[in-house]
Amino acid sequence: MQYQDTEKDLLLRVEGLKTYFFQRNAVLKAVDGVSFTVGQGEAVGLVGESGSGKTMTCLSLMRLVPQPGARIVGGEIWFKGDNLLELSEHEMREYRGHRMAIIMQDPQTSLNPVYTVGEQVAEPVRLHLKERGQQAMARVLESLRAVRIPRPELRVGQYPHQFSGGMRQRVVAAMGLTTQPELLIADEPTTSLDVTIQAQFLRLIRELQQESGTSVIWVTHDLGIVAQMCDRVNVMYAGRIVESGRVRQIYKEPQHPYTRALLDSVPLMGARRDQLYQIEGQPPDLRSIPEGCPFWPRCPEAMDKCREQYPPRTSLGGQDFVHCWLAEPGG
Repeated sequence: MQYQDTEKDLLLRVEGLKTYFFQRNAVLKAVDGVSFTVGQGEAVGLVGESGSGKTMTCLSLMRLVPQPGARIVGGEIWFKGDNLLELSEHEMREYRGHRMAIIMQDPQTSLNPVYTVGEQVAEPVRLHLKERGQQAMARVLESLRAVRIPRPELRVGQYPHQFSGGMRQRVVAAMGLTTQPELLIADEPTTSLDVTIQAQFLRLIRELQQESGTSVIWVTHDLGIVAQMCDRVNVMYAGRIVESGRVRQIYKEPQHPYTRALLDSVPLMGARRDQLYQIEGQPPDLRSIPEGCPFWPRCPEAMDKCREQYPPRTSLGGQDFVHCWLAEPGG
């Protein structure tokens, strides 16, 4: 991947995004001041353990946070020249499924069992491109061919249960790509796939991205996918981005102890270990996030000030940054 950081190439800029869940006796800060960018044609990863805020960040980008209970309470989401948080719901619908699309991790819940695959792939075409009849069907067939579904003329009349898990995920990808969005959000799209089918699906998405120039946000806990698919990566913990940088640089010299722990916990082919490394402790309860850096209870390098104050943003050059006292001068 040859993406180069330039301000004029930015497609998406997120600044200080906050999405909270309001419960009777608590406020859960699922996304708490997240900032990052996505360039045109760039692939960006959001990684972290379950509950770190990855999926909620992406649902916030689409303004699809769960209702009632969740609310975007702060920040800005700039898509080219538009702040998505200032658009009306009617205006936002023009973005969803057209300029921005999402592939969810479970195709079983993304596809309606009582409608044919052709009808479901055609829905965004009718809704956003206003195409009907043979024109819409031609675009559907083109999309199914693009995701390498064999005999699309036959498969458009079939139902989701007649497809394998890998083929269902390709159908979901076709639904997301059929309107040629500028930004595709892939939320753990390979979770339900076996290793062989996962590799095929990843290769397919990479080829489609290169052909179309679509930007992609990869939401995953799999650092192998990040290394294979992404230009940049944002590491999330307790609703915040704790480190952001170019993939090669982060894999070579991770600056945050949590990033290092994630990398150390990845099993490597050929590596001899008596036992797999695991991060001690549990991710924090969002109802009672500890003071200071939320990772300090699990951090082997925690200092007194880690318990007292959240570390400031430390620039690592370009767009790379980390929130860690160890990266501060004298830390």
